[in-house]
Amino acid sequence: MKSRTQRQLRMSSRAGMAAATAIALSVMGTLTAFAQQSAPYYGHPMWSGGWWMFFGPFTMILVVAAVVAVVVLLVRWLGPVADGIDRLPATKSALDILKERYARGEIEKEEYEERRRVLGG
Repeated sequence: MKSRTQRQLRMSSRAGMAAATAIALSVMGTLTAFAQQSAPYYGHPMWSGGWWMFFGPFTMILVVAAVVAVVVLLVRWLGPVADGIDRLPATKSALDILKERYARGEIEKEEYEERRRVLGG
């Protein structure tokens, strides 16, 4: 007897779940249909916005200009500069190094003159 009542309870439970699911689906279907209804039409929406509606195109231009500026700055920062010039520090010529050594007193005037002649300067 006990198993019969348990089966009946399970069946009634399943039926209740099926009924609740059917009700929930029908309510959700009704709500989505209700949500798709449009509001009453009171005229062209562009003219009902007021004077601030003219900021839209300016804002769009400002956003596009900001994106372009960010891209240009990133390209300049990450990559080499146009015209083949890299961002590496300029290397000194041998003659420049020789002049610096002479200015610091590391080499004498005779040695400076001899090396300058050899370098062609």
